[in-house]
Amino acid sequence: MVRTNVVTGSASGIGKATKELLVERGQRVIGVDIANADVCVDLSTVDGRSRLVDEVRDLSGGSVDAVFAIAGLATPTPSTVAVNYFGTVATLEGLRPLLAQSPAPRAVLVSSMAALFPPDEALLDALLAGDESAALARAVQLAENPDTGGLIYGTAKRALSRWVRRTAPRPEWAGASIPLNAIAPGVVLTPMTADLTASDEARQQLAQLVPMPLNGFFEPRDAAELLVWLASEQNAHLCGQIIYIDGGSDAVMRGDSVW
Repeated sequence: MVRTNVVTGSASGIGKATKELLVERGQRVIGVDIANADVCVDLSTVDGRSRLVDEVRDLSGGSVDAVFAIAGLATPTPSTVAVNYFGTVATLEGLRPLLAQSPAPRAVLVSSMAALFPPDEALLDALLAGDESAALARAVQLAENPDTGGLIYGTAKRALSRWVRRTAPRPEWAGASIPLNAIAPGVVLTPMTADLTASDEARQQLAQLVPMPLNGFFEPRDAAELLVWLASEQNAHLCGQIIYIDGGSDAVMRGDSVW
């Protein structure tokens, strides 16, 4: 059966690989990105998030079968907070009514193994409270210092992982038979990580920070394969799971801990 899939971040990286894989399998895809997509919007803005919902509703005819919330940034800037957390949550919550029209709805987003690193607690609290103004203000403070700017990305991803865990079992998701899950990739060879993997020295430094004993860094297609399965009809019972596709980083860094 042909399913209608919405993929944010469809113009590059994991989003592009996911769109291509779905198309190869004969599925319908509505791609979303800031440019070069079926729906071109800026998910760092309230207007862009609203237009995403409106345009997807129009293009889909009012019903979608799967949402892949993949769009994201990795810069030490407030925009990373706006897109990675608030843009992702708005995408999923905004399209949930369209998912509810499907006989087998699925939703999946992309977190990161960076969520395993210590967060900035003030930013994390603002994110989990849904206070975008406070979160952006804190991100501005963090971005002003090169020693703290790097906390923005991992903190936003940790907040996303917690949002999934708290949200997936709720009546409007699990209670409506909509599985909501996430993947947490290690280092994926995308334009987002190009500067970090541009030389052998850079790769070695990154590998020390992000240990990936199983086959090391990987291509976006590998993440796309997992995402597509999570959003398939075959996945009917995973709920609120963060699947670490990270070459072993989680196992190395957390050892016996299961959360």
